[in-house]
Amino acid sequence: MTAIRNILIIAQHGRLQYEALLFAASLRHFPQNKGLQLVVAEPQPGPLWADDPRISRPAIRRELRALGADIVPLQNRIWGQAYPHGNKIEALHLLPKGEPFMFFDTDTLITGPLAGLSSAHPMASMQVEPTWPRISLYGAGYSEIWGALYDRFGLDMAPTLDMRFAPDDWRRYMYFNAGWFTGPCPHEFGTLFQRYAQDIAADPPPQMATQALYPWLDQIALPLVVARLGGTRPPEGTGLDGPLSCHYRALPVLYASASDHAVDVLEQVTGAAHLWDIFNQYVSFRRMVFKHRGQELRARIDRNLLPRTYGKLQTMIREAGYWVR
Repeated sequence: MTAIRNILIIAQHGRLQYEALLFAASLRHFPQNKGLQLVVAEPQPGPLWADDPRISRPAIRRELRALGADIVPLQNRIWGQAYPHGNKIEALHLLPKGEPFMFFDTDTLITGPLAGLSSAHPMASMQVEPTWPRISLYGAGYSEIWGALYDRFGLDMAPTLDMRFAPDDWRRYMYFNAGWFTGPCPHEFGTLFQRYAQDIAADPPPQMATQALYPWLDQIALPLVVARLGGTRPPEGTGLDGPLSCHYRALPVLYASASDHAVDVLEQVTGAAHLWDIFNQYVSFRRMVFKHRGQELRARIDRNLLPRTYGKLQTMIREAGYWVR
């Protein structure tokens, strides 16, 4: 098996540029990751964007490059502002063809050495909730909806089923969080990902008549791509969404639910002498990290009694007065 060398994230103006800097700094925080190539895809101005989406802070661009990131222009041809989740699909062609890759959502903190991870078969994050499909009383069920999608693209759904769960249990069907995914070739992966997502959006199977496509389109198409390329659910012990990475989504969520180690990495990285002033200029870092609101929140929460869903956790944090994005 060939070790993954190329890592892809997206960076653009606003919050994502600060999260991209945090990702890059946390990646390099671990010396073992020095040899990994970090590609930062930067959407460019064009007809699919109302405003300039590029990184707006020169200091962030400078520090990303100092951390060894290769900032590569992304010319959006399909989605752009209408569906920013599509950036991850369109950006895959920016990576070297035929080389194992890993994509991460930018709101991810690296908490350990990724060097040595391999990708003989595609896989994706299982830090997932039953966000799609939403089954209604008179609509199609899980089996009919997923079955229609597998049939649409000539795929066999049977090998992907987790038979520990009943047909009416969402966990029976392969469904991923698109916060990270990996495969042997980004071009092959990206071509399928783009084709499946566009086809589903343009002509959803009738079994999906009651289902929302957005913002879930990437997560609808992702299991189909993984299945086509011979992948499956990640095995236990990969370390992702565990000791090696934390997909935090928002800093209050990280403080409320992540490990002590993850919080320690966050505060070490953001407190570095050459970075803290940059992070301090964005409201969520200023409040949660430098004004210690995150530690206040953490002290108030019993992490053994956290809500099971992201939505309920977000509500709990809001009600406690600590939410900031």
